[in-house]
Amino acid sequence: MKLPALLLWLTTLFLSGCASTQGQPNLPYGNWAIAVFAPKHMDVWIESVDVIDKRGRVFERVYGGVGSIGEPPHKNGQPAGWTTRPGGSAKPISGVDLPEFIFVRWQSLIEPQTYNVRINIAQWVRERMVNKEQPLCPWKSDWGKDLPSFGYRDHITIGLAPGGIAKAWLQGPCLAPVEIGRFEGKIIKEGPDMGKNNGHYAYPITPESKAYIEQFGIPYGSW
Repeated sequence: MKLPALLLWLTTLFLSGCASTQGQPNLPYGNWAIAVFAPKHMDVWIESVDVIDKRGRVFERVYGGVGSIGEPPHKNGQPAGWTTRPGGSAKPISGVDLPEFIFVRWQSLIEPQTYNVRINIAQWVRERMVNKEQPLCPWKSDWGKDLPSFGYRDHITIGLAPGGIAKAWLQGPCLAPVEIGRFEGKIIKEGPDMGKNNGHYAYPITPESKAYIEQFGIPYGSW
């Protein structure tokens, strides 16, 4: 879908959703959350995460900024491939019902390139988000067991990689991640910030990432 058509579609959904649906979503917990991360050395800047929920309402820029580096110690700082335990700083998405589509526009700083991807959230994912399960926690205390979200997969974690690749998982405290899918984004021809910043990216890549890329290159195809 070309970007102008996407913007028109988002606007239409926003107007129709606001006109027909009001009120807070009916969830078994207060709100769900989004976390976004990038592999080690693959620096990204997230321009915008937009959500269309199952009521057809549009919520723009629910998340943005620097992407977390979601690599656990056992990967030894290697960026190739995804970890079995994806992570990142999660942000609660208040007042938004369960998602139907998530759009991510981001800058892959090491290439550099700007991408937009649409992540389709299937009905089975929304069902898993409200289906309570028995957590298996590594601790023996009662910490967290009284939280409304305990036992629910209320986090959608999104990994962003060079080449416009995105991967999404459904996660919850003490619950194993469930893969939602792998998605391929499109290059935004206007460049960073939709061409409003004269082609300048958010910030230079870190010296550590620069040194890694110069020595080893970008492991395209591993994501």
